[in-house]
Amino acid sequence: MYPSAPYQSSNFPPSPAWWVTPRHLAGDDGVLADHVTAHLSSAGWNSLTLLSGGRDPDAFDDLAAPRHVARSSMLHIAPDARRWAQWVLADEPILLGGLPVAWTMSARATASGPAEWTAYFTTGVPPEAVTDFLLALDARPDPVCRSTGPLTVFEALTSRDWVRDPYDPGVVYDPQHTASMALTTDLPEPLQDGGPLAVALTTDPAGWLAGCVPRIGRGPLWSAGFSAGTPHDLVAAFAGSLSSPVAVLRHTIPSESEEQLYLRPVG
Repeated sequence: MYPSAPYQSSNFPPSPAWWVTPRHLAGDDGVLADHVTAHLSSAGWNSLTLLSGGRDPDAFDDLAAPRHVARSSMLHIAPDARRWAQWVLADEPILLGGLPVAWTMSARATASGPAEWTAYFTTGVPPEAVTDFLLALDARPDPVCRSTGPLTVFEALTSRDWVRDPYDPGVVYDPQHTASMALTTDLPEPLQDGGPLAVALTTDPAGWLAGCVPRIGRGPLWSAGFSAGTPHDLVAAFAGSLSSPVAVLRHTIPSESEEQLYLRPVG
């Protein structure tokens, strides 16, 4: 079904679109915003554009001076108002693994409560994996209850031939060691849980960090992070989609991983 040899830049296929594997090296095809937004709209989530602006510094004291839009983001809210997703790439950048965060997702126990957990996805993350995470979130009756442990994430990956690090079993690598997921307490500050009891529930709250560095010296292709309160079955939905052997459609090939991809021209 797929080519027997990886793609070589010297014989770029003439087709304008390809079926690509492995998925974790396929990039986001420049459609990370549209792909996820379309699925959220289909699921009945409401959306609104958030704008913030300011006056020209030279006319700051002039209240009549026109204001300009300094940044904007798109917020999507589930009908129960307990889960939401926000496209923040056009806003002031949040960095994760040295890359700008594109999507943030959060959930809370009640419609008026604080966020109990947060997930970040940078540019380059396969949109199929982000969508599968969100669809699992949308289907969950309770978006914050943790009914499974971290083993469900490890099993989602090892069942697809990803390998646990023998020296650090909290880390799992793809067979080529280009991507990894790690259960860790060393989370960046933005990925700290927001619920008032989040830290009190465990002395060393561990969340998940994932990333892909196709080749040493070329920089990361993408990063993702999940705060300690994120239900493990949701992280497993992301992991299972990320490691899926099913090819994904791409019109653009990421330069960071082009030499490691298997391509089949569409049609």
